[in-house]
Amino acid sequence: MNVNFKDKIIAVIGLGYVGLPLSVEFGKKRKVIGFDINAKRISDLKKGIDHTLEVTSENLSKAKKLQFTNDFIEIKEANIFIVTVPTPIDKNKQPDLTFLLKASETIGKSLKPGDIVIYESTVYPGATEEDCVPVLEEYSGLKFNIDFFCGYSPERINPGDKDHPITAIRKVTSGSSPEAAEEIDQLYSSIITAGTYRAPSIKVAEAAKVIENTQRDLNIALVNELAIIFNRMNIDTQAVLEAAGTKWNFLPFRPGLVGGHCIGVDPYYLTYKAQQFGYLPEIILSGRRLNDGMAVHIASQMIKEMMKRNIQVSTSKILIMGITFKENCPDLRNTKVVDVIKELDDYGCKVDVYDPWVKTSEIKSELNFEFTQKLKPNFYDGVIIAVAHKEFFKLGIKKIRELGKTKHIVYDLKYVLKPNEADLKL
Repeated sequence: MNVNFKDKIIAVIGLGYVGLPLSVEFGKKRKVIGFDINAKRISDLKKGIDHTLEVTSENLSKAKKLQFTNDFIEIKEANIFIVTVPTPIDKNKQPDLTFLLKASETIGKSLKPGDIVIYESTVYPGATEEDCVPVLEEYSGLKFNIDFFCGYSPERINPGDKDHPITAIRKVTSGSSPEAAEEIDQLYSSIITAGTYRAPSIKVAEAAKVIENTQRDLNIALVNELAIIFNRMNIDTQAVLEAAGTKWNFLPFRPGLVGGHCIGVDPYYLTYKAQQFGYLPEIILSGRRLNDGMAVHIASQMIKEMMKRNIQVSTSKILIMGITFKENCPDLRNTKVVDVIKELDDYGCKVDVYDPWVKTSEIKSELNFEFTQKLKPNFYDGVIIAVAHKEFFKLGIKKIRELGKTKHIVYDLKYVLKPNEADLKL
């Protein structure tokens, strides 16, 4: 294989939170075809608009060699294909590889001898070679590791995190042959200033990615369980964590809802594969059950406090502040705030949602919830601060209290307020 790849054209398949920043960085140095099936997304990007807010119009304009398309015919001239499509779970919490396999089918129709296909989407160990490669072979008529090669380089984008852009995050790389591994590593080294780490195999790279978020999930599950225990003991969880945090090796995790495209999803990919090998991963699944159950706990705590204060539950009005899966970004993927809303709705509460980071149309189309664009003073029986957006820190307890009726409850899930300012907190 020719390792001199400077003239090779890249096609990035999927232009979301991962694919777009990657396309932009490569597009500053070489020709890149950014492909997405969403025609509106392509239209917006051509105008310099990124609704995910991951890439500014100024940075987009710097990618002089980047072009956007939703026509798969245009990717045929590419020599290197990078797949950054979603890998969600289905309603039964089983891996859903639909997008990944469709992308592989599209690439297979364009694949030529000597081409390389690199997967970045999070998967279980073995998915690249066991699930994707057969599709590539079927639609291309080519032979794996003879006519074309593959690699896996897990994405590590943290949506909304401007302190850790893609170029500043060390990249794990791997290839299906020593030559492919070398070329893939050199490719990413050309844009990643933090450096690369070459894994010994594709399966190792796949496994490394899936355990990164599994580890975070379990750590959060631990502090969520601690929060439930300390709540029953009438002990301030935040105070406990701050005290314990004075030890140098205490991990600074905080309780809360666990959603998003990674942490709340990736562990199910690992447990699915583990069960295929005859092993039931009890600790990982236990952590998942606990984190998935936090919405029920939060809603229950709110309702119990309302009943203690003689606030009528069935006619109550509750404001949810923040609906994205994390702070200071518009990402709604797998947000667990939705589960809190559904639980409160089951109790008969009328719920308003306010989030300055999300457009009204997106909430209505994706989540089908009522959305308020203007905060209403003296209107709510309860206020739940569900996401730690910077705007909510700026409001402060006085402004937040003004949203409530004479008798109301403020529940701070994210430690936005100072100690003792909220009526409830995790």
